[in-house]
Amino acid sequence: MATVSAAATASSAAPASATALAGTATPPAAERLASLDAFRGLTMILLISHGFGIHPAFKDNPSLAWLAYQFEHAPWIGCTLWDLIQPAFTFIVGAAMPFAFASRQSRGDSRGRLFGHVAWRALFLLALSNILSNWGSTSGLKPQFINVLCQIAFGYLLCFALWNLAPRAQAGAALALFVVHNGLFFLSPGPGGPFDPAANIGARLDLALLGYNYSGFYTTFNFLGNSLTILAGMWTGMYLRRPGSHTGRVKTLLAWAAACWVAGMALSPVIPMVKRLWLGSFLLVSLGWVLAAFAACYWLMEAKGKRGWAFPALVVGANSLFLYSFSQVLRGWLSRGMGAFTGNFAWLGPAGAIPQNLAVLAVMFALCYWLYRRKIFIKI
Repeated sequence: MATVSAAATASSAAPASATALAGTATPPAAERLASLDAFRGLTMILLISHGFGIHPAFKDNPSLAWLAYQFEHAPWIGCTLWDLIQPAFTFIVGAAMPFAFASRQSRGDSRGRLFGHVAWRALFLLALSNILSNWGSTSGLKPQFINVLCQIAFGYLLCFALWNLAPRAQAGAALALFVVHNGLFFLSPGPGGPFDPAANIGARLDLALLGYNYSGFYTTFNFLGNSLTILAGMWTGMYLRRPGSHTGRVKTLLAWAAACWVAGMALSPVIPMVKRLWLGSFLLVSLGWVLAAFAACYWLMEAKGKRGWAFPALVVGANSLFLYSFSQVLRGWLSRGMGAFTGNFAWLGPAGAIPQNLAVLAVMFALCYWLYRRKIFIKI
């Protein structure tokens, strides 16, 4: 891990940096896509806010329980706002890849050097993920591969391999991955059927290879579906590097968003929408929502030139890998420490969770802003 100046490429939770589009034509590879940076930051803010405390505040309120539900993972089948955070991260990774690779190639990197760079980042993310996941463990260290950083590492390597293929070969490989990932659940069902939470093919593979299953019915096998989200982001980045108008790009992004959402909903009666297994219907529906959200960000910042509102997101996005790590290890400590002064706003009852989480978010943003002002960006 190292710090770089603002003039250098700043990294984030995604293993690759993006570039900016200026005007209506494809920009030089050295520029940045501000809307992608902002989208990364907005996603990060949602994550480190712990849902702004909305779930604990309103989960027992009959009239607002529907809102609280959006800030927690669906128990099994379904898709909530909170379920879209990881798809957004993985999409951003893919969207940044064509810009970052073009930039490195413009500086003379061969495909061999690019592979070395990709492999190093993937290994670093795997190591960091396992450090963060085992931090403070009292039951012994256990390798885990379901954390978002691990899933990104696997998908990053796989999509780099596909990036070297012709477009038709990429599409064929994507279809094959989709069929294999979803088909194996049907070909090797558990006692409760193909999508048995405790005994599906992914759970049985983890038990056989690792000797244990993860809590919450997550599986390592998810990385295949996650990789397809990264691949969709990579295709989006490749499309945005082509000449074209901002308006045309927004229309295309929204058209694909609608197509993915409709296809996912149509598939859901056959393949249920389970984020914890990253099944095909969840992949498509979540991709539809993410594409629509990114299109809105792109329209505001690139087409309309309205960028002032996004400054907090750009600050957070510039150091999101650092902020993610801080949140994983120290957020609980920070919240408990601040609780000594705020009393966790207990006088507000359950609603006190909202100002408490906002106060913690404010301190974390202040730390990020301190780094931003000093041009300190954490990268790998």
